[in-house]
Amino acid sequence: QVQLVESGGGLVQAGGSLRLSCAASGGTVSSYVMGWFRQAPGKEREIVARIGRSEFSTYYADSVKGRFTISRDNAKNTVYLQMHTLKPEDTAVYSCAASAKLYSRVRTTSDYNYWGQGTQVTVSS
Repeated sequence: QVQLVESGGGLVQAGGSLRLSCAASGGTVSSYVMGWFRQAPGKEREIVARIGRSEFSTYYADSVKGRFTISRDNAKNTVYLQMHTLKPEDTAVYSCAASAKLYSRVRTTSDYNYWGQGTQVTVSS
């Protein structure tokens, strides 16, 4: 059973930066497709970024492309989401998730097997 624990959320002013961490136990992040999701109040959960078993396989939502970077540190068994130029609309609970499927088969939230509890990111204007 893989356990995922997010950290690094907080309150930041618009234009600021945060780095979220997702520490895994019970499994190695390099063995899974890892994703970052977010859910704002009253909205559905949406994919933010995804990284495959190869670090060259990444995906970003259009809304964060060029501002967010997903990365993985295999030695620390941790996945990161570096967020720059934050906007108030980035305010949400951010969660990481792990999928055992092939990268090309990962499409929706239901394709992920394990989820963290989430960390709150609040961007003030």
